[in-house]
Amino acid sequence: MEKRRVVVTGMGMVTPLGLDESSVCARLFGGQGGIRRITSFDPATFKSKNGAEIDPEALAAALTAFELKPSDRATDMALAASGHALKQAGLLPAGPGTPGEDTAVLIGSGSGPSHAVTESWKAYAAQGARGVRPTTVPRCMLNVLSSQVSIRFGLKGPNYVLVAACSSSTMALGIGYRMILHGYARRVLCGGSDSMFTAPLYTGWDNLGVMSRSPDPDKACRPFDAGRDGFVLGEGAGAVVLESLEEARSRGARIRAEIHGYGETSDATHITRPSVEGQAAAMTAALRSAQMAPGDIDFVNAHGTATKANDVCEAEAIRGVFGSEADRVFVVSSKSFFGHLLGAAGIVETLSAILCLEAGRLHANLNLDQPDPMCNVRLVGRESQAIPLRTCMKNSFGFGGGNAVMILGQYKE
Repeated sequence: MEKRRVVVTGMGMVTPLGLDESSVCARLFGGQGGIRRITSFDPATFKSKNGAEIDPEALAAALTAFELKPSDRATDMALAASGHALKQAGLLPAGPGTPGEDTAVLIGSGSGPSHAVTESWKAYAAQGARGVRPTTVPRCMLNVLSSQVSIRFGLKGPNYVLVAACSSSTMALGIGYRMILHGYARRVLCGGSDSMFTAPLYTGWDNLGVMSRSPDPDKACRPFDAGRDGFVLGEGAGAVVLESLEEARSRGARIRAEIHGYGETSDATHITRPSVEGQAAAMTAALRSAQMAPGDIDFVNAHGTATKANDVCEAEAIRGVFGSEADRVFVVSSKSFFGHLLGAAGIVETLSAILCLEAGRLHANLNLDQPDPMCNVRLVGRESQAIPLRTCMKNSFGFGGGNAVMILGQYKE
């Protein structure tokens, strides 16, 4: 089948740095992270007390702007981010006969409507069967995120949720890219949403031993730093509208970026331990898909979780794929700003990469006081850096061994 050029024509974000591009850009390039002491519940009894949370008032205002009522937190964030992306792309309202109607919806999430699930557990524990409402089923089904986006905005292409841990939304983006590339969809809304800030769910992460125990929120997340001690959990959502270049031009849409390629692999080794070989294979597949060489890439937006194992593994994989080019290509981790957004991490970090491409500026690696010598790559320092940018490799690696890598760049005629 004839391949098409795939472009981004709409972006929406719900992040700990803000819910609009101007706020996110100001903090991203100003070196102001979104990690604070957790407020969703009392964190006093937990080992890890910091998180990157969404401003509830800002989220409520975003829902009101689209005439939406609050439901589950992850669902609400997906709706708000999707609404902004569709509006920016000029696809609202998306009623019968409009361009927006013929839009697929792919949402990536690690846990789906986790707050609704927690509420149902609490209701059953307190009142037994009488406490569980019939609406529990539609509120708690995993595909409620994509279904509600489809229903609320009148999008009649296929809709489904992809669950692949921390790679979920990057895989949603990759599949959406392939759907446009080969003509299986006219346009696709790709997104991700996750929130784990309920005490029962957070407990599992706290006991897993992979999160930072630093008492200082501003210093807790330290990707690639020798003193790192784990990631900081965050919550958020992001969405992009993908369509062919021909479709975008026919509508006169503003083009934000171009997707050049996508690669994915499975480690097939361990449920939580990363694999250099698996990550390198995904990067190589993405470059092959984009018909690019390592010399064509200007920077890598790394998975960069700030755990001991992941950062060293990813740095080794980058070095193995890029060879001597690894001394030239810059590496940044957006998690030092947003925290780890789990299934939504890939899409939000892709959005941050697009903002970097547009600005010609790389955001900092916050808290990189002493780069780990085991992470032998060219890391951006603690200050943002203005450099000419054309292309980016975006890495996402998840528990379960799923690896997803995007190649994106500035749009050029």
